[in-house]
Amino acid sequence: MIAADHAGAQAPDAAPNVQPAAPVPAAAAPEDPSTALREKRDEVGRELQDLSQTLKLSEQKATELQQGIAALEKTAGSLREALIESATRRKDLEKAIAASETKLAEYGLREDGIRKSFHERRGTLAEVLAALQRMGRNPPPALLVSPDDALASVRTAILLGAVVPGIRKETDELASDLHDLASLRVSIQSEKTTLLATLQSRQEEERRMDLLLVENDKLSRKSAAQLEEERRHSEDLAKKAVSLEGLIGSLENEIASVREAMDVARLEEEKRRQQTEEQRQRARDLAATTLPDKNRIAPAYSFAELKSKLELPAAGEILRRFGDPDGTGHPAKGMVIASSAGSVVTAPADAMVVYAGEFRSYGQMVILNTGEGYHIVLSGMDRVNTRAGKFVLSGEPIAVMGEKRVASATALALETDRPTLYIEFRKDGTSVDSRPWWVEQNSGKVRNDT
Repeated sequence: MIAADHAGAQAPDAAPNVQPAAPVPAAAAPEDPSTALREKRDEVGRELQDLSQTLKLSEQKATELQQGIAALEKTAGSLREALIESATRRKDLEKAIAASETKLAEYGLREDGIRKSFHERRGTLAEVLAALQRMGRNPPPALLVSPDDALASVRTAILLGAVVPGIRKETDELASDLHDLASLRVSIQSEKTTLLATLQSRQEEERRMDLLLVENDKLSRKSAAQLEEERRHSEDLAKKAVSLEGLIGSLENEIASVREAMDVARLEEEKRRQQTEEQRQRARDLAATTLPDKNRIAPAYSFAELKSKLELPAAGEILRRFGDPDGTGHPAKGMVIASSAGSVVTAPADAMVVYAGEFRSYGQMVILNTGEGYHIVLSGMDRVNTRAGKFVLSGEPIAVMGEKRVASATALALETDRPTLYIEFRKDGTSVDSRPWWVEQNSGKVRNDT
């Protein structure tokens, strides 16, 4: 950087005061932008988690929610519909929260970049500001006052002609960076205000869903003693199982409610297989224009026909897909989604719950039988809201994510500490790629019951 002291420029033999810029340290290896963004987003996520824990539902809002639930018709169909609608709203809010997290992370990285630039150029910026200050204190003399003044002005103009362009360039860059920093702070504050409102809305939706789940449980046709006995039996089978295949097989053969449900599902599959192609086409056309019965006890559609129609069970970022390295030297058998603390997990398709509970190091796990030999395995959740033997509809809430990632073999070598949901599709006991079933991103929401 070239800096000029205007006071020194009055002497006839003065020369520009050239000072070398502070040495710039050797550049470090460039950081991966995606990794930096993920780390910043994790940092923002932790801050938001702390913030959300301080939010409290007002007594007035809690009373309104309770009155709304009390006014609902207490039937299985109406409660399921309300649960699905609540889960849809909650996932939409969680997607908005995730988008805000990403925005704040991007803003944070840009702010860090500007601050780092200021730090690296602090010597140069000090010279610019000092030169501008000295010029302001001792401005160039008027040109037509005296011959001496005129001579000094010409000399000053010559010196400033060499010096000022450099000062102007640095000054313009400084002004631009300061403007960007101020704009970023305004954007960050605006995004935080929007995010706070979204967090409050999600908290209300969480309370509504909890109330709906309580009402839905009251309609259970099974006694509490019978449910508890089946739960214990399921846990015993899970402890003895050495693999998912063994666990699924024993559950479907030994748990009475699951076995009965599988029999119903197999009857429905057999009916579909016996239909002619014309009858199947009529059924597809009817499905495209009408809503399935919310009281159904078997999948409305063949799972193989639901490709490109399923929505992910939870809002979040896909970190790993089927076939990617799993951190143990093997290809991944499923996919991993980095979600947010407290995110709702929904059933991707109509299915019978084969298992709901802890399994080894996978955390809370839910296994869904969608028919035709297909199973969906979901793990890494913190709390499960369903039970073995229950038939769930597409979009129905079945679990909630915890506050941090569950340490398991499915989550090794992941560059995040956010809660992660593991999803695995299985066909006749073999893992298959789930990608063909998911709705393409940004193509709008599609559920297999609409």
